[in-house]
Amino acid sequence: MTLSRTQLAQFVDHTLLKPEATPADVEALIAEAADLGVFSVCVSPSMLPVTVPEGLAVAVVCGFPSGKHHSSIKAAEAAMSIAQGADEVDMVIDIAAAREGRFDEVQADVAAVRKAVPEGAILKVIIESAALSDEGIVGACQAAEAAGADFVKTSTGFHPAGGATVEAVRLMRETVGDRLGVKASGGIRTAEDALAMIDAGATRLGLSGTRAVLDGTGSTDSY
Repeated sequence: MTLSRTQLAQFVDHTLLKPEATPADVEALIAEAADLGVFSVCVSPSMLPVTVPEGLAVAVVCGFPSGKHHSSIKAAEAAMSIAQGADEVDMVIDIAAAREGRFDEVQADVAAVRKAVPEGAILKVIIESAALSDEGIVGACQAAEAAGADFVKTSTGFHPAGGATVEAVRLMRETVGDRLGVKASGGIRTAEDALAMIDAGATRLGLSGTRAVLDGTGSTDSY
């Protein structure tokens, strides 16, 4: 696969989710995102509202990073984020429910947030793929799709089990077909990593070290 630097940048949610992040850090993130030409910035909901240049989307996380929040709390957080200007919400499921095969509960959790995220706003569902078996990944993706999600997403980037893998992305893409987007996030640090995820089926990438990925191994033209 060959992508120009500009094309690769448009896959990217430029992300800052560190708990110590300040408003000044977020302002710097937005400025860098505009310079790099990425698709969006992804921030914590407490950082909203933010001012972004035209063409740059705003994503926030919800129930992050543990997913161990009541669905009503996740829904309220998502609704407030949209009201404060977010275009996209990346919610975390209850990982234990997926690990134990309680996919009806996963679906209900996602559905509660979907109800709070109006039509036209994007809902991504973080399944924490590294913490799940293949069966868990498939079941979580199916539950997310049944609940009306727009994307399934591999990881928070905060779980000790790890982040995105090519194998998980491929399995997620096989499960949702071309009906949903697939976002790979967590541990993607090079252009080669990014392209491998896209080749496996990712249509969005969550990156915190975006400039380093786009710089690749010295090339500034294409990958």
